[in-house]
Formats: sequence, structure tokens, C-alpha cells
Amino acid sequence: MAFFDAARRDYVAANAGTLYWMLQRPALGDGFLNTKQNSLTCEDYGAEDGVRGPDYIYGWIQGRGLEALVGHAEFFDQELPPLAEKLDATGRRLYGLLAGLQKANGHAYFCYDRDIRPVYGDAAGAIHQQQRQGPIYSYSDAFVAKGLIAAVSRYGLPDLAEHLAYFHRVVEAIEDGRFQMDERRPLSLDSIASQADDFGPRMILLGAAGMLKRFGHADRLDYADRFIAHIMERHFDEAAGLLRNVPGEDLCNVGHGIEFVGFALDYLDGNADPALIEKLERILVASFDKGFVGPGLVLTVSTVTDEPQSPYCPWWSLPETIRAAALVHACTGSAESLRVWKKAHAAFFEHYWRGTPPIAYQTMTKDGPVDFVPATPDLDPGYHTGLSLLSAIHAADQLMPTTRIAR
Repeated sequence: MAFFDAARRDYVAANAGTLYWMLQRPALGDGFLNTKQNSLTCEDYGAEDGVRGPDYIYGWIQGRGLEALVGHAEFFDQELPPLAEKLDATGRRLYGLLAGLQKANGHAYFCYDRDIRPVYGDAAGAIHQQQRQGPIYSYSDAFVAKGLIAAVSRYGLPDLAEHLAYFHRVVEAIEDGRFQMDERRPLSLDSIASQADDFGPRMILLGAAGMLKRFGHADRLDYADRFIAHIMERHFDEAAGLLRNVPGEDLCNVGHGIEFVGFALDYLDGNADPALIEKLERILVASFDKGFVGPGLVLTVSTVTDEPQSPYCPWWSLPETIRAAALVHACTGSAESLRVWKKAHAAFFEHYWRGTPPIAYQTMTKDGPVDFVPATPDLDPGYHTGLSLLSAIHAADQLMPTTRIAR
């Protein structure tokens, strides 16, 4: 009980600190979130930093940020109402901006320039205008669709049906082979034809299922069981207890495997198949034990040798582990899930969390923090860290029912 209570306090404080830090920063453009700060130097990026700087807005980050603003406002309604009010004000403004961008041509994009034109930077650093060939969807569509649904559901705005339809067009694109994972190249059917059969797109869309359920959209959840079954049937390696990135290939992104566990358990309820819960716990424990090399989890390991295939340990996989382990433990009460939870908690707060300012180092190696960007240079807008810790808060409350009865 003492660990649950202490962890809860840590998570609430960390999330509130990050949110206040983000809210007080000057907005980008007409109201986009600004998390453009170097996690090593704590200096803001400027125009001289190119695609890291304020002249470029990442649709990924803005969509994630909108979902995070809404999710945290729901929580802080009770815990800290003045913060919830600020989150809602920012969320309403960001919703209007993202809804307008998506409505313009039916899509969201990974990156926009200062004139809000879709662009991408190639491997050499050159900037190109981004275009689409056919009805292609991407991770940016996924993140923005999730944020729009969360916002319109909380704020009672009129375009719910339109946003749900957009979300399900992304689902259909994944199942029809029209989803492109790499947005740093032209969005085209040719690009899709050459990409690997990774489980990432289904995993990310599964991350909306719990949110859809909480907002009363249970009639839109038919895809979730299909996605879980697809990933388990095609990517789960029974012998290793890991999810292979691509069926038949060796690499395992342990963070993505753990993220899948958290998203699945956020959606599943007490009627879930016990055999599935057991396998999800196996994925959590195996992924963590084989991927945790200190100070965090490496990007990839070999499913055959268990050897790390990268020196980089990004921040995001530790809070995702905290979420998954907390949800597993709330289901099973197992010693293994609690061990993983405690170890991930300690690693994140002892090595990654800066506290002042309330941000995490983006990436570390065994030698300490390094300037390596996992996906976007913008820092986390309360998504990987905040929403993961928020799920763990709810799990801790479930594990301490007598002390949190009012919640």
C-alpha cells in the first residue's frame, strides 16, 4: 500500500508540473502547443535550429497534446480544478486549430512549415512539400483523430460523428493496406508497398479504445478485438514471450510491445479471456527483462539472442511500462507485475525525470543523456508520460479502495 500511495503522489505531481510548464509557454502560431525545448540544455529551440525550431509544427505532437489536455482535464476536475480550467481553455483553442487543418483536405500531417503547409525533411535534411497519392492515412491522422474525438466528447461540440468517421477511415486504411508509417518520405502507394508489416499502426489505434469506451462510444469498438487478435496471432513469439516487429523477422521493439499491453488492458474489462491476460503479462515481463539494460529500455532486442540491437534508451518506454505494469497488477495482483512496476518507476524518476524543469531527458545511453531524437524533437506534451502515469494513478486508486473511496 505504501508504494501505491507514494507512486500516486509522484505521478500527480509530475503531471501537474509538466502541464503547468507547457501551459505557461508562448504558443506557436495561433495557439499550437510549444514544447520546443532541448531536454539536455533546457534551452528553447530557435529558428536557427531548423526543423527543431518554432517555424515547424508537428501534427503528431499537437494531436497527442490535445488528447493529453482532455484526459488530464477530466482527472484534474476533482484534484485541482483551476488546472482543469486552464487545460480546457487551451484544449478548446487547439481543437479548433486541428479541426480546421484536418477539415481542409481530410487529413493531418506529420509536419507543417510556418505557413502551415505540409512538409517533410528527408535523410539529408532537405525540406520538401508533402503530398498524398490516393486515400492514404498515417500516424498523424491517427493521433489527430484521437485528439479530436476526445475534445469533442468532453466539450459537447457538434462534429462528433464527423471525427468518429475520420477515425474509422484510419482503421480501414490499416486493414486495407493504405496506411503509411514513415512520414519522412512522400506519402504514396509506392512507399506503402515497400514498408514492413509492423504491428505499430494497429497498436497506436488500439490506444484509442479505452478512451472511446470511457466517453460512451462503445458502439465504435468493434475494431479493437480484431486488432488485438491480429497482433497476437501474427506477432507473438510464444517461446520468447515477445512481439516481433514483423512476423518471421528477428527484431523486437520492446517499448512497442509494452505499449500494446497497456493499451489492450486499458480497453479490456473483467470479462476478458484469462489466457489473453496471462499472455499480455508474459509480454510485459519478457519485454522489460530483456530490454532493460540501464538506465532504461533499449529501442530493440533480438528475439533469438535477447541481445540489445541499439545503444539508445528513450524516455517514453518507461512510463509506458509503468502504465502496463500497473494495469496488469490491478488485474492479477502478481509479484512479477509489481516488480516490473517498481523497477520502471525507480528508473524513470532516478535517471530520466529532471524535476526542474518538469521534463524528462528524451534519450539516454549507458553513458548518460544524449542528443538523439526518438520521433519528433518537440518534448512530450503530456502524452507518453502524462497519460501513462494517469492510467497508473487510476490503477493505484483501484488497489487502495479504502483510501480513495471519494474518487
